[in-house]
Amino acid sequence: MKKTTKSSLLVTSATLLSFSLALTATATAPAFADDKPTSTPSATPSTTPSTSGSPSTSPSGSASASPSATPPADMSTVGGAQLGRPGTQANLGTGAPVLPKDLSARSWVVADAESGDVLAAHNAHWRLPPASTLKMLFADTLLPKFPKTQKHKVVPTDLAGIGSGSSMVGVKEDETYTVHDLWLGVFLRSGNDAVHVLSAMNGGVDPTVKDMNAHAEELQALDTNVVSPDGYDEKGQVSSAYDLTLIARSGLQKKDFREYCSTVRAQFPGETKKNKKGKTTRKSFEIQNTNRLLTGDYGLDSYKGIAGVKNGNTTNAGSTFTGVAERDGKVLLVTVMNPEKDEHDQVYKETAKLLDWGFQAAGKVDPVGELVPPKSADTSAQPGANASGEAGGSGDGKPSTKPVASSAEAGSSGIGIALAITGGVLVLLAAGVFVINRRWPLPDLMRRRR
Repeated sequence: MKKTTKSSLLVTSATLLSFSLALTATATAPAFADDKPTSTPSATPSTTPSTSGSPSTSPSGSASASPSATPPADMSTVGGAQLGRPGTQANLGTGAPVLPKDLSARSWVVADAESGDVLAAHNAHWRLPPASTLKMLFADTLLPKFPKTQKHKVVPTDLAGIGSGSSMVGVKEDETYTVHDLWLGVFLRSGNDAVHVLSAMNGGVDPTVKDMNAHAEELQALDTNVVSPDGYDEKGQVSSAYDLTLIARSGLQKKDFREYCSTVRAQFPGETKKNKKGKTTRKSFEIQNTNRLLTGDYGLDSYKGIAGVKNGNTTNAGSTFTGVAERDGKVLLVTVMNPEKDEHDQVYKETAKLLDWGFQAAGKVDPVGELVPPKSADTSAQPGANASGEAGGSGDGKPSTKPVASSAEAGSSGIGIALAITGGVLVLLAAGVFVINRRWPLPDLMRRRR
């Protein structure tokens, strides 16, 4: 990880948040959850596109005898019949680039975040363990419930039931944190401790799981079944590349969601201590986002135009990731689940390849499906209808009509991320119904400053 000399997070809605760089991060490494691995597939899924829309196979795509290695023959058709077929689905038009040939993920989706068009997919509705990408659903469900300035003193029961080996941000008993602190812990360090504290504030893990499953149904993320709110491996806990993409798109309607998922680094409160003179002090330590396309990593540059969203890794799920990026006015969402290649940062490398393909293919492919709107969405508004503002996330229950901007820099060698989020085109009414135009665009375009 390359050291940094400065970072900033600028969120303009008449607000400037600054984080000083004081101490090095002490949070634990992310991404390990369960010691009960499932069998892994022995064959690489086919990535040969089917221009006719039918699933394609290759000699290397034959599955092993293990049921977990083979996608179901019949999967959900939410978003279109072609998305329910196993194998790679792509309708390449004239001049369209071929899909990357060295993809190893069991499932992936490339979608236009604004129109909702699915440009290509591989086993889109295969129900697989999601790992910490499930925290996107957790955030989309709970973010509107608590003002970010609300404070909470952690009691021992708040941290009960956290799985062995969980990623942690460093929440301590008997310490007080703001909701803003806790969400930074969820998004940046994938902290299961922060998830459990927020769940406790919501009435406990069981009510939170119930809320998340209800929200998934409202979003029509019907492949998703939540058992643990933090994404820790549990029997029956599944989602799909299609659902995770759908969930990310919903989350990105919220200003706070966008802020947290695009933050590179921040300060997190440490323990309260007394010095030799008996004076109480509480210092902070730096935490950094574990999304390597956002921060960069050894042998991996940050991705041009990246703006979030969430990564994960568990024994059963392998590596999972959903990312959103913008180039030349086009905003894409890509989800990748469980690459079989055992290489460092493989899930990010495959995501970057699919993003590159998507930006090149835009306008040159026929969609293989669509990201459906929520059940309650009013899709009757005409394209270009006046619908300015954004969906919740501020915690005050009032939709904002102000543009939002955020920026963050990383890397003394020039590697950095800078994002600006401008121009609302979507409103969340007090009744909870989305008023959207037919193409259901994001409320704000994420722009990379050059």
